[in-house]
Amino acid sequence: MERLQGFPPVVGPGATTLILGSMPGPRSLELKQYYGHPHNAFWGILGELVGASPQLPYPERLRALKAARIALWDVIASCVRDGSLDTRICNEEPNDFETFFAQNPGIRRVFFNGSKAEQTFRRMVLGRQRLPPLHLVRLPSTSPANAQVSYAQKLAAWRAIVSEPARASWPPETK
Repeated sequence: MERLQGFPPVVGPGATTLILGSMPGPRSLELKQYYGHPHNAFWGILGELVGASPQLPYPERLRALKAARIALWDVIASCVRDGSLDTRICNEEPNDFETFFAQNPGIRRVFFNGSKAEQTFRRMVLGRQRLPPLHLVRLPSTSPANAQVSYAQKLAAWRAIVSEPARASWPPETK
């Protein structure tokens, strides 16, 4: 199997929030677009929250994210995967978050699109790369494979990206 390469980050000036997926699926890689599968709920949810509607052309969706001070990226820079499921990802290499956060110092809130993104970040990035204090939150995956969570439940959880930061942060504050 060939090694798959992810996309560069989408980030604008003044970004305060980062949404992290795991790795683009086959349809996204084919289209060269984050969340390119038409049944993925990501753009529908972001459309409702910040105006990045799936009906907009892709560049306009990205502009809406940037205008909302939201950055978008994946935890995995490259991997090997048979099919589209996150469970089929192996031999992954993480992105360079140390440099990313140094170049985007306003980002302190990180939301994971599903458990694979969070687990990979915690396993391959935390403690291995020097990061600023971050508020880390896992949200339900927007993938169509996550069918046990309804769209309404996903939308309710994802509202956190446009709300005030919660009290918890990573790493935990020591007194």
